[in-house]
Amino acid sequence: MADESFTALLDELFEPLGGVRQKKMFGGVGIFKDDLMFALVADDLLYLKVDDTNQAAFEAEGCGPFVYNARGRSTTMGYWQVPERLYDEPDAFRGWAETAFAVAVRNRKPAKAKRRKTTSKT
Repeated sequence: MADESFTALLDELFEPLGGVRQKKMFGGVGIFKDDLMFALVADDLLYLKVDDTNQAAFEAEGCGPFVYNARGRSTTMGYWQVPERLYDEPDAFRGWAETAFAVAVRNRKPAKAKRRKTTSKT
């Protein structure tokens, strides 16, 4: 779980994006905007959503992906640790966060269609 001072810092950094909320989940925190998770916090480390459009920027900063262990297996997720320098560079942080949100939008899974009841006509 993120400590309160880190949570407050994240609230401040994400504030310019508008409508960002933090939700406790699975021993960490999910960061959401428009009901899309685009960042997560685990062990007081922030990770942003990545795909082929922004992963190279994280690699260039020497950052790595979020990996968790479950049932004896390691699983790598599409979130990479934020470069430490961004905590002191709010304008740069905003750009990285906006890009991560754009990744989440592009990778949004369509909502499952509700099944309509059919009535038999006889």
